[in-house]
Amino acid sequence: MKIVDIRATTVAVPLEAPLRHSNGAHWGRFVRTIVEVEADNGLVGLGEMGGGGESAEAAFRALLPYLKDHDPFRLEALRFKIANPTASLYNNRTQLLAAVEFACLDLIGQHLGVPVCDLLGGRIRDEVPFASYLFYRYAADGFAEVRTPDQLVEQTRALKAAHGFTVHKLKGGVFPPDYELECYRALAEAFPGDRLRYDPNAVLSMAEAVRFGRAVETLDNDYLEDPVFGLEGLRLVREQVRVPVATNTVVVNFEQLAANVLRRGADVVLLDTTFWGGIRPCVKAAGVCETFQVDVAVHSSGELGIQLATMLHLGAVLPNLTYAADAHYHQLRDDVIEGGKLPYSGGAIAVPSGPGLGVRLDPERVARYAEFYRETGAYPYDRDPGRPGWFAQVPNERFADPALSVEVAI
Repeated sequence: MKIVDIRATTVAVPLEAPLRHSNGAHWGRFVRTIVEVEADNGLVGLGEMGGGGESAEAAFRALLPYLKDHDPFRLEALRFKIANPTASLYNNRTQLLAAVEFACLDLIGQHLGVPVCDLLGGRIRDEVPFASYLFYRYAADGFAEVRTPDQLVEQTRALKAAHGFTVHKLKGGVFPPDYELECYRALAEAFPGDRLRYDPNAVLSMAEAVRFGRAVETLDNDYLEDPVFGLEGLRLVREQVRVPVATNTVVVNFEQLAANVLRRGADVVLLDTTFWGGIRPCVKAAGVCETFQVDVAVHSSGELGIQLATMLHLGAVLPNLTYAADAHYHQLRDDVIEGGKLPYSGGAIAVPSGPGLGVRLDPERVARYAEFYRETGAYPYDRDPGRPGWFAQVPNERFADPALSVEVAI
């Protein structure tokens, strides 16, 4: 089996409403690049990468001279062809590599007639549990804003009823920490026995992070995710707060993982199949974490169904996956795969059992959302449409006003 072509298509898939985060917002849609790697036997493997547009599509097309006639089974050679560690200092191809690796694993699984998880050691679970991913958001198209503690509890109650979530993650760093503490406590009171996690995307000061962490120590916490920026900052919070500390921002490669093992800053590492350069590096990293008693979780970076499938196959094979995975997925209105969005049941999603990744593209949906991207274009992730001229600092000191209800046109 040899690679004969690589195609890339940028799509924009609508969200229920614009989602706010500490550094800006998702402006009512996720922009993703869908990658198709075709082999000489007629099989097509699927990959996915965040962001897109002409530059992303051109970057994938530019990989064809590197990969024409490459055997998809030769995944280690693929890694060095695209992203050897010194050349990558200049070409920053890690996320390109991840998308192509997804597609090659999909090709291998289809060729052998087995799911990707069988190529990674075999599944030890048939479904992966997920946390609700709670955002403060603007109102849009019949979907209410989420700004107050009551609105947050109402949204969580609806998600729990619809999908069965028993773990709830609040994406914070939008409003002042004391206000978000009020919201977090409201969740704990409304859902006794459910687990909680808080992620302000590293914009709290050290004092704010310690104060928040100490104030929630008696709640049913999973962890504080990136309360401050940097491994040293996380270590200092960890020393002062009796809540596990997690990261998805400052442990995203093996050098950083080694630093965390030698001088522990994070108790939990969230593995992202894109940030780490593929599914296989995440499996390797999980093995290191297992050896050194670092817990792991699965990170979400705004996935559609293809990357979600990579997260499911990863979650299926990790013995030390003791936390529910993250996913923005329930915030989407649709998907580009056949049958639309994969369903939740009891707070979990079943690991696809078909060959390869187990998902296939719906051509009509791809065409529709490619056209939607051409109509709407990209958006600046690190800006907020409701706060013109604003940008975040780390640590931040200019939080949004929780008393202000803002309408935005997307």
